[in-house]
Amino acid sequence: MATLNTKQRLNTGAEIPAIGFGTWQDKDSQEDAVAEALKAGYTHIDTARIYGTEPAVGRAIKKSGIPRENLFITTKLWNNSHHPEDVEAALDASLKDLDTDYLDLYLMHWPSPFARGDKVMPKDSNGKMITGDSDYVDTYKAMEKTLKSGKTKAIGISNFSRAELERLLKETTVVPADHQLELHPWLQQKDFIEFNRSKGIHITQYSPFGNQNEIYDSGKNMGKLMDDPTLVEVGKKYGKSGAQTALEKAWGINSGHSVIPKSKTPSRIKSNLEGDFKLEPADLTALNGIDKKLRFNDASASFGWDFYADLDGKKK
Repeated sequence: MATLNTKQRLNTGAEIPAIGFGTWQDKDSQEDAVAEALKAGYTHIDTARIYGTEPAVGRAIKKSGIPRENLFITTKLWNNSHHPEDVEAALDASLKDLDTDYLDLYLMHWPSPFARGDKVMPKDSNGKMITGDSDYVDTYKAMEKTLKSGKTKAIGISNFSRAELERLLKETTVVPADHQLELHPWLQQKDFIEFNRSKGIHITQYSPFGNQNEIYDSGKNMGKLMDDPTLVEVGKKYGKSGAQTALEKAWGINSGHSVIPKSKTPSRIKSNLEGDFKLEPADLTALNGIDKKLRFNDASASFGWDFYADLDGKKK
């Protein structure tokens, strides 16, 4: 089944490809993986300062020969650069590593600040994170200024709660173009997604495979999302094999979102693109019915910030 090459629209008027290529983890494999993704037909590449993969992404893009204007590149501001005076310098560093003059989308990775400085994970002698005192509203205002410089075409957020987003909207000028968050059939967050949509904020789903990633401790000792009986059953209908990964992405895309699956395996990189296909309404309804409100990524304890306090899946 061929991909539809679906594109979604941001509130800036720009188009964002519905399937992007994620570059979190496997830092040393990313140059080859991104090169393979570009060859397979991906045009949306998602990275972040903390991933350490920006240089590899930049090299792969350069080697591909694909014109910059044909690509959509996203990266993210890290927590140690939240002070308003540090934001543009952090963006400049990302642009340099990516070997590009501009971004299509620049996100605040988390609302939580760390101590200013070169250490990306600053910790005290007891191993506890040293938090900063920058207000995410002030950080975002500094990001707004990067729009005027042309260094990024759009700005957005990631991992915000509803209260945090409401405050941001009230106290800043530019409505985020995109909100990147954990979203999959077991964590659908319907009310919060509708709230974002009502404000004109596009959704990009990370971890579209749920607890497939071994890094999520909370996802262990239970079955995998990819083995969910409903996913398996609907997958058969569309000729999707045991790897229902494509089906999970189709759920997100048919819901109007973008998704950023990651892989370093050439065959899987290609097959992930096939997640862009049309689901029949009854099948989309069936998938909408398997929400378990299961959140697998919550860094509250290690980051010194109470994330997702008012959202589904928060462990009380």
